[in-house]
Amino acid sequence: MPQRNYRDPLHNIISLDEAVADDRLIVELIDSLEFQRLRRIKQLGLAMFTYQGAEHSRFTHSIGVMHLMTRALDLLASHHKISDESRVVGRAGALLHDLGHGPFSHVIEKVFGFHHEEWTCRIVLDENTEVNHWLSRFDSSLPEKLASLYKHSYSPSFISQLVSSQLDCDRMDYLLRDSLMTGAKYGMFDSEWVLHALRIDEVSDRVYVEAKGLYAVEEYLQSRYYMFRQVYFHRTLRSAESVLVATLNRARALLERGELRFRMPDSPFEKLLMGKAVTTAEYLQLDDTDLTFHLKQWSREQDSVLADLAGRFVARRLFKAVDVDLAGDAFDRFWQRAQEAVRGAGFDPEYYLLMDRATDVPYYGYYSPTSTDPSGLVYVETGEAHAPIREISEISELVRGMRGYRIDRVCFPAEVAEKMSVLLSEHEGRASSAS
Repeated sequence: MPQRNYRDPLHNIISLDEAVADDRLIVELIDSLEFQRLRRIKQLGLAMFTYQGAEHSRFTHSIGVMHLMTRALDLLASHHKISDESRVVGRAGALLHDLGHGPFSHVIEKVFGFHHEEWTCRIVLDENTEVNHWLSRFDSSLPEKLASLYKHSYSPSFISQLVSSQLDCDRMDYLLRDSLMTGAKYGMFDSEWVLHALRIDEVSDRVYVEAKGLYAVEEYLQSRYYMFRQVYFHRTLRSAESVLVATLNRARALLERGELRFRMPDSPFEKLLMGKAVTTAEYLQLDDTDLTFHLKQWSREQDSVLADLAGRFVARRLFKAVDVDLAGDAFDRFWQRAQEAVRGAGFDPEYYLLMDRATDVPYYGYYSPTSTDPSGLVYVETGEAHAPIREISEISELVRGMRGYRIDRVCFPAEVAEKMSVLLSEHEGRASSAS
């Protein structure tokens, strides 16, 4: 049987041998309708508004995660016994982990009110999907095992950790891939050395890193920190998301009042916008093109607010995004005056004055050693007899220094930028004097 080769901009050639049962399953899953849909969903959502090269898809990323999982399992197998089942679950789980993403990835979840992990489980478990067919054909219990993997209840748990944790194949691929495709170099780290240093604490059933890998993992955590600050929370990207969310909220309000002219009442998109249930088959019809199509139609709506917001998004005439260093009463006073300024300029503050906080994007955020769940922590070998494996911040001054930050931004039309600048200067000046 032939060998399948995937040319990848990050990993070069990813090869699968269809004469090997595990590899043949991966090929069948890649060729499924559900996985091919990921070609039409951008990995970085709206980052192309900031980085013109950020056009890569969930499809390419997911194959990369599977490749890193395969590499990790191959290396771990020389030190630990990895069962055939764990290998299949790990590789298939890594490949399909993003199957449930909706249009423009994470941004749409806050509007539609769902988490892509829930949809991933539904798709894998739905007997009418091709991925379920191929998984069940390989092993009738495989769909349930993958669902438990995504819910972090699969045993051995180190397999789940390699798919989704603070040190997983998903993050390793997207940091390197996003860095490559955006041109921002903040996400580069020595992934090969990290993989070589991975070990399994078989007593506690968790992944840890050998002492020789400490510096490589520090570099990995640093890359996450700076990619979040410089790429995932970039002002323009987050401004684009704010405009998109405002547009969808306005469309929903008009729809509820029966005032939306362009409608597709039976479409999965409109059902989700209205908070109605959709079937797995309906959900799988959605991708980036559906949302873009609606935005183009709405830019010609009779409602001036929706037409303006949709037109701004399509033409990339985005909101200004400015950091705000205010809290408590000081922020409340600023926000009240900001609303008056926006309203005075002829804009509805509900759609044209938006707060954006770093806590809204937790998956990309900094590492925090506060979790009680092993998947939320990174463990490193110390060589100490009394504590041979410890959480990384206990032994790394660099990681301790990366703990915590707060970023609050206010987004508003460029037309009120001058007024907003004056307001911010006044209120931040008062706050500084008071402190």
